[in-house]
Amino acid sequence: MSIANNLNHIKKQLPEHITLVAVSKTKPIEAILEAYDAGQTIFGENKIQEMVDKYNVLPKDIKWHMIGHLQRNKVKYMAHFVDLIHGVDSFKTLKEINKQAKKHERVINCLLQAKIAEEDTKFGLSFTDIEKILTSDELKELENVNIIGLMGMASFTDDMDQIKDEFNKLNVFSDRLKTQDPRLKILSIGMSSDYPLAIEYGSTMVRIGSAIFGVR
Repeated sequence: MSIANNLNHIKKQLPEHITLVAVSKTKPIEAILEAYDAGQTIFGENKIQEMVDKYNVLPKDIKWHMIGHLQRNKVKYMAHFVDLIHGVDSFKTLKEINKQAKKHERVINCLLQAKIAEEDTKFGLSFTDIEKILTSDELKELENVNIIGLMGMASFTDDMDQIKDEFNKLNVFSDRLKTQDPRLKILSIGMSSDYPLAIEYGSTMVRIGSAIFGVR
């Protein structure tokens, strides 16, 4: 199927409250434009320089999400346009985002990345550290960042019971945080291989690449 057909097929399966992020990392401009022409306006990239290059040539109503691990020294390159940063995994990173957002007189939306996978290769904060950040006086001083939810990546495994367990733990934690702060409305879990399952476990935002653009 074409990119447009893939998109339409996926969107028919998604409940209305789910936001679809089309993961366009490594994809050419032509492929992104095909998705854009089919009505998709939110795209996710995992490398800042690649996202900047695409931002410079693509329509300006596109909302760009940074979904990869974030190096603090590169925040400045995207601070003037990035719509949402998914993978914030330290308070130092939040401080840098705030610093760069302030220069552009913007407030940048962020998700705190929770570590739910068993692999050591996955980044993220413990649930305890997330609560410490959200309740800290230091966070109140960061007026140019807005934490609006959580992001998580399940283990890379065929064991669906393990993935269910990881999604469930994050969903329960997210629901508890929402009762304390209703601004934390986004739960970004689920990719091409597991997004239907993620939706069962409370996802409000899915990050889908290969099911739209094909396998790299």
